[in-house]
Amino acid sequence: MMAPETVVTVDHNKPASPQAPPQQQNGALDWIKMNVEYFKTPPGILKIIQLVLGILCMALGTPWASTWFVFVAVTAFITTLLWSFVYFLSIREALKLPINWVLSELISTGVETLFYFIAFIVMFTSVYGNYGRNVAAAVFGIFNTLAYAASSYLLYQEHRSGSSTAAGAA
Repeated sequence: MMAPETVVTVDHNKPASPQAPPQQQNGALDWIKMNVEYFKTPPGILKIIQLVLGILCMALGTPWASTWFVFVAVTAFITTLLWSFVYFLSIREALKLPINWVLSELISTGVETLFYFIAFIVMFTSVYGNYGRNVAAAVFGIFNTLAYAASSYLLYQEHRSGSSTAAGAA
């Protein structure tokens, strides 16, 4: 029995056709796009500052001195972390929900500013426990109050300009 012959013809004058990359299958997480550039903008830098100061406030604030201060520090930290993930994963752009994202974040940051303002005053008046730690926590609480106030101001300007009112309008 004879083996079949294979003939290959090569034409050197013809350009080679580039092969198309293999088609990617649509996965469940294809809508996620990491947006690191947001954290190079003033609101993104403020979020990083708020998270770092929040860690310091949680570490220095003792619940025996002021349960309110620790509650505010933890709640604000978690909320800011969630908003950071919203921007980092571009969830605002991916979800087609009629949510006024800027106004939602403005209300959230405004409430956190007010609560931090009350919390650092309460922490300053606290004399129970390690007084030095309480004062340090209150001072970092002042700094975080200022960071949240600056973030609220930037969000208020963005809301007033109406540049990004809803995810569906973008």
